[in-house]
Amino acid sequence: MVVQPTQIAASAETNVAPRRWPAEWEPQNAVWFSWPHKKKTWPRHFNPIPAAFASMVHAVAEFVDVKVLASAGKHATAAKKLLGISKPIELIDIETNDTWIRDFGPTFVHERGKLVGIDWNYNAWGGKHPPWDDDAAAARQICNLASVVCESSKLTLEGGAIEGDGLGRMLTTPICVQTANRNRGWSRDRISREFHKRLGVTEIVWIDGGGLDGDDTDGHIDQLARFVTPTDLVVAVSSNPNDVNAVGLSRNFAQLSAWAEQTTPTITVHELSTPPPREIEGQRVPESYCNFIMIGDRGIVVPTFGNRKSDSRALGLLRELRPESKVVGIDAKDFIWGRGAWHCASQQQPAAAEGVFYKGIS
Repeated sequence: MVVQPTQIAASAETNVAPRRWPAEWEPQNAVWFSWPHKKKTWPRHFNPIPAAFASMVHAVAEFVDVKVLASAGKHATAAKKLLGISKPIELIDIETNDTWIRDFGPTFVHERGKLVGIDWNYNAWGGKHPPWDDDAAAARQICNLASVVCESSKLTLEGGAIEGDGLGRMLTTPICVQTANRNRGWSRDRISREFHKRLGVTEIVWIDGGGLDGDDTDGHIDQLARFVTPTDLVVAVSSNPNDVNAVGLSRNFAQLSAWAEQTTPTITVHELSTPPPREIEGQRVPESYCNFIMIGDRGIVVPTFGNRKSDSRALGLLRELRPESKVVGIDAKDFIWGRGAWHCASQQQPAAAEGVFYKGIS
């Protein structure tokens, strides 16, 4: 099974100003979050969510400054109670509809030593979860607060649908991008050139094996495959051959393994097994250890799901692949009822200065 990635050559027409989308293991100035307050996201199980979220934010704050969007008039009091009000945690008075800032927050890129924030068109996963007006307005407000130029794109996109390695290679799934409820009438070529224009990527891999049962994003890549170095990729595979996810995840792994041998530099693909299938109220929850947060080369905050064996295996693999990083597991077994975990709930702001970003590769 061979994947034919979209290759885009840089040119004055397609990329007027040189830019690069930094990898998550590169230096960061901050990580942004949005306080969870929408009870419909976790129906009948909201009570443990703020505390679980706070545990994750505190874990990230060990490594970098964090900024949490929390409306002063509605949610700041609850946030202060669990998060505190001193550095490195700062509450920001911005109203939001939901907590999934990975999807509605800006994607930051480097351009001539400065940051640019990309404000994608956002419609809450193809119009599934209205209202989304506050979320759609948040990216520009974040950029303004960060003193970063904000650039709008007409491409409808969630940040969880794209994964990059800092070298110009990007992974995505067509069912999250090239669809009528997000980008009606957009060809793959047009979408690819928009990615190149905004992110500077030159090699786009479209993975279409399958997603996770219970995931209403349609198959975000940050639940399926993540770069941990420019030459190491972890890919979700099922721990149970009878799992409904097993065949699709196996196809993803095969597609990425074939691509990994033909790209430059070549990549080692590692299986990151999902925990055993689990349901809440009879509904499958989309548990995947791929939904971790990387905080530069300092730390990795990984969702755990209450299964000691699979949790330990996932943490062990990431420690092996990133020995210089402190790998921390934070319980997400309640949070996942909202059909997302820690990466979905975060958006990193890279440091502005360019430089060597991974051992010998610059």
